[in-house]
Amino acid sequence: MGQCGITSSKTVLVFLNLIFWAAAGILCYVGAYVFITYDDYDHFFEDVYTLIPAVIIIAVGTLLFIIGLIGCCATIRESRCGLATFVIILLLVFITEVVVVVLGYIYRAKVEDEVDHSIQKVYNGYNGTNPDAASRAIDYVQRQLRCCGIHNYSDWENTVWFKQTKNNSVPLSCCKAALSNCTGSLTRPMDLYSEGCEALVVKKLQEIMMYVIWAALAFAAIQCCKAVLIASGHVVCLYSTM
Repeated sequence: MGQCGITSSKTVLVFLNLIFWAAAGILCYVGAYVFITYDDYDHFFEDVYTLIPAVIIIAVGTLLFIIGLIGCCATIRESRCGLATFVIILLLVFITEVVVVVLGYIYRAKVEDEVDHSIQKVYNGYNGTNPDAASRAIDYVQRQLRCCGIHNYSDWENTVWFKQTKNNSVPLSCCKAALSNCTGSLTRPMDLYSEGCEALVVKKLQEIMMYVIWAALAFAAIQCCKAVLIASGHVVCLYSTM
């Protein structure tokens, strides 16, 4: 047993590196998805620090492409120093992902309060005649989530826009998608979405944060498995050279 390392062990570690790269790519994808989705709902959630977990996992995912290459080279060349360094880096990244999970849960818990604080102001500033970004965001959310108003369509009666238009109608984005002749009139409530948007926006944002949490947990599990295999392979190497 003079040679350090076993061919099958090296093959397994190289294969794990490929999984490692794929997982890093998924991590970056999840982070990017959070950014894109947040852009659609940012008017309802003003705390930009919510994006910190997404920023971290994108940075970690990008860094791990490079780290995975180092680990793959160290595995093939059977470099004890390289593998030991690789394991240490994995542990540091693992700690970072634990931080991401903790931050994810913290900001997930804050979503409901943040949306409740800002959604009334957003609806009061709605302008259906010359829509600004916030007004377009309301129409987008109502169409995408199939909702109307904050708690239900009657909330529109308290908005400045409703009082100014004086036509007893809500925005057309409140109309059910299957109806082509809907005018948004409150005299035909059966044509409108009955569910309010606040609860659905909160649910959507919490789901997005859970994607970050689950992605970080899954990747942390992969890292643990790989660190254990590398560490055990390193021990075998030490014994085989004795």
